Amino acid sequence: MRIAFHASPEPTLGVEWELALVDRASRDLVNNAPHLFARAKARMADPSRVHAEFMRNTVELVTGVCGTVPEAIGDLRQTLESVVPACDELGIDLLGAGTHPFASWSSQVLSPGPRYEKLVDRTQWWGRQMLIWGVHVHVGLPAPERVMPVLAGLLTYYPHFQALSASSPIWAGVDTGYASNRAMMYQQLPTAGLPFQFETWEQFESFTADQTTTGVIEDVSEIRWDVRPSPRLGTLENRICDGVATFEELGALVALAHCLVVDLDTRASAGEPLTTLPPWHVQENKWRAARYGLDAIVILDADSAERPVTEDLADLLDRLAPTAERLGCGAELAAVAGLVSGGASYQRQRRVLASTGGDLVAVVDSVVRELRASLG
Repeated sequence: MRIAFHASPEPTLGVEWELALVDRASRDLVNNAPHLFARAKARMADPSRVHAEFMRNTVELVTGVCGTVPEAIGDLRQTLESVVPACDELGIDLLGAGTHPFASWSSQVLSPGPRYEKLVDRTQWWGRQMLIWGVHVHVGLPAPERVMPVLAGLLTYYPHFQALSASSPIWAGVDTGYASNRAMMYQQLPTAGLPFQFETWEQFESFTADQTTTGVIEDVSEIRWDVRPSPRLGTLENRICDGVATFEELGALVALAHCLVVDLDTRASAGEPLTTLPPWHVQENKWRAARYGLDAIVILDADSAERPVTEDLADLLDRLAPTAERLGCGAELAAVAGLVSGGASYQRQRRVLASTGGDLVAVVDSVVRELRASLG
């Protein structure tokens, strides 16, 4: 089975930002995306920047093909400036987090379409449970033979992205004890979770042929790994991150994703061996980051060396700084350190929960305010 990878000569960038729709009074989720889209798209020069998602409680903002992180963030800001007034007309606020603290999955409504109906028919209870939101970052790669080595190298930094973005500690009214309950939820779907590691593009093609032949998928887009190739776009897609609430967080995470892929690809093309981890270490790192967030101690290499994720992040930012300057995102990459010092979203949500005696509405309020403040 041949899969054409439409290579990107330049390391172009695309971002998808999922946001939940919440009622302004009750703070519960609202299934009002169709009405929101109708109003928002009427204000937009390019209505394709707003997408429907799995549930009608979600809006996805997408960029065009961008050259730099500032361009991508500016694109999303412009789209949000059209969406927010439409939200105001409908009494809706936007929630930028990996999960909603108290919403019930049983009262949510699917978006129309056979693709989503088929997914729920196959996955049943687990599929209906997917009240989760994330950020996806596409980075263009120049050739299919570079995709799998870069993907394997990127998995070494999986816990760094998970810890920084973790924003889903509370599920169905309960503090789960995890920084990212979203990470644990999403991997229950049969084609989601951690990717397999292949050495060549041909091995990925063989895997996809097996999945198609056995009816697991009908199309390569149904492979929903946390990091996956996007052959149609010619990109490697990083889907690790929980939803985020501010442009500062978004810019920092997108810059880290952009710089890491470019750095890994540059090194691979020069013949330099990339640090990769055995699958069992990748799996353990994912769990540690989902459980402990920025307090995680992560495994660094095949020799099982370990280190606090925040310490490794500090060295990583130093190493990537020249790449960031070359890509025009030095300020955004430097902001990653501020995410650590200021606290990730899961930490901020727990502080609100503790200070209000467990008020879940107050938690939603705090996340909504962060997005409003970020928009300015």
